[in-house]
Amino acid sequence: MKKPHLSRQTRTDAGLAAVLRVSVSRLTRRLRAQRPDASLSLGQGAVLFALAQQGQMTPGALADHEKVQPPSMTRIITGLEERGLVRKTPHPQDRRQLLVDLTEEGHSLVRLDQRRREAWLTKRLAELTPQEKETLRSATEILDRISQS
Repeated sequence: MKKPHLSRQTRTDAGLAAVLRVSVSRLTRRLRAQRPDASLSLGQGAVLFALAQQGQMTPGALADHEKVQPPSMTRIITGLEERGLVRKTPHPQDRRQLLVDLTEEGHSLVRLDQRRREAWLTKRLAELTPQEKETLRSATEILDRISQS
């Protein structure tokens, strides 16, 4: 069965928003299914990836980065620390602050997660035409800009 052409639905901003929301949600679920440790919450996974990208951060900076309230971030960090995925150390310039960083186990989990998700996505991309891949290359810049706003 041939899929319906979406151009009519995406002619308006509202229509495009609806189609994009469904597509991004579906892709997110598919990528989430590739996670090596499904027992981690989405918030915990986001913190691990933030620390892998940004390096050590204070709990407040992590809360700002992930757009959550400080008490929520405290719970996330505590759960990750209990699992041995992050560690807290005193801030070198401000002893009232703590820095949160990945442990070696945390780094290993992030690397495994990235490899599994990217392997799945690489297989899907191999099924696309060169023109479709070029469209996605352009779209990634736009999607990243939207996600940062």
